[in-house]
Parts: sequence; structure tokens; C-alpha cells
Amino acid sequence: MFGIGGGVLLVPALVLLFGVPMTEAVPASLMCVVANSCAAAASYVDKQLADVRLALVLELATVSGAIAGGLLAVFVAPAMLALIFGAFALYVGVHMSFGWQRLAMESGAAWAPRNYPIGIGGSFIAGGLSSLLGVGGGPLKVPLMAFGMRVPFKVATATSNLMVGVTGAASVAMYAWHGDVKLGLVAPLVVGVLLGAQLGSRLMVVAPTKLLKRLFGIILIAISVQMLWKGGQSLWPAH
Repeated sequence: MFGIGGGVLLVPALVLLFGVPMTEAVPASLMCVVANSCAAAASYVDKQLADVRLALVLELATVSGAIAGGLLAVFVAPAMLALIFGAFALYVGVHMSFGWQRLAMESGAAWAPRNYPIGIGGSFIAGGLSSLLGVGGGPLKVPLMAFGMRVPFKVATATSNLMVGVTGAASVAMYAWHGDVKLGLVAPLVVGVLLGAQLGSRLMVVAPTKLLKRLFGIILIAISVQMLWKGGQSLWPAH
């Protein structure tokens, strides 16, 4: 429904509720993101909600950013990036929940993507953050498209859903190469994700856009708390 792939919810659930090690939870989550994208994106493309051309342009920038992030990982402090990303997500989440409602285009209005330099630059940053922090680019790309490029919110979420699957597939290939993908863990998760993706893609089409924006804002606030906590932990003095 929100174009973020579900990984930001699935990883904490696996680690905190089921005791799955992070080394197994992250690749399992990425597999689910790919399954989610495949199931939902097909429906969105069929309903002409996802902008395939826009997705291809922004995904090239995202993959480039992910490669750059991988090269910079040894030089950049992940804690500081987590704090910056958390602050940004908190800012966008609060405004999306309680403001900015009139700044995004509505799905029924005539529109065309604007400000491609902003979209490409933001997607490059999203790819870098995804690589450095292990988070999907959806939480950044949806508001980027909706408010920076004036794309209708539902089109932005559908297009983001199409893109996160490509990014997730590229990322999970590395884990599979190292043998970190546990099929016994992934199989039941994918079944649930496929069912949820089918239901979510149908609900997103009929749900009020204003409600979707506010729910997305709440999810962003939850993500920001996770990122701020993750970044703050390494800055606290050791006891």
C-alpha cells in the first residue's frame, strides 16, 4: 500500500519477536521485498498506476547510488547516517501526517513528472542510504516523487513498489552468493507476503489518498525512531 517493500517492518519483527539473527533476517526480508514487489507491481502496472518510464529512470540512479554507497561504506560512519536519515524521516513523517496534504497531486488530476534533477539526485542518495544502512529506498523515494516531482501519491507508491523489487533483487543476490539466504525461513514468509501484497494492492486503489498519506507518515515516524535509536546507540558513552 505504501511502496516501501515491508522490510522496515519485517526485520524488527523477525529479530525482536522471533529471535532470528540479523544475518538471516536481512536477506529473508529482502527476498520478501522482491516477492512483495512482484505481486503488487503486476497489479499496479495492469491498473496503469505505476509509471514504468519514471521507475526505470529513477532506478538507474538508485542502483548507481547503491554501488557508490557500497564503495563508501568503509569511510562513512553508519551511526551518523542513521541519525541524519532518522531526522529526515521524522520531519517528512510529521508533515505528511499533519500537513503537506495539499502539496501533493491527486490521482485524478492531469499531471506529469517534474524536477527530474531532484528525483534523480534524491534516488541516488536513497540508493546510497539503502546500501549503507540496510533500509529500502521507498521511505525516501515516495515523498521525493510525491512532493519533489509532483507525482500523485498513489502513483508514487505504486512506482516505488516496482522499484524496490529491482533494488531488493540486486541486494539479495549478494547474500545468496554467500549462502546467507535460508529457504526454510524464507518460504513461509513469502507465502504471507504474497497474500498481503495482493490484499494491499487492492486496498490501495480504493483507499482515500488522504488516509494513505497519514498512515504513511505514521510509518515514517516509526522508521525514524528506529534509525535515531540505531544511530544514537553507538554515540552513547559505554558503561
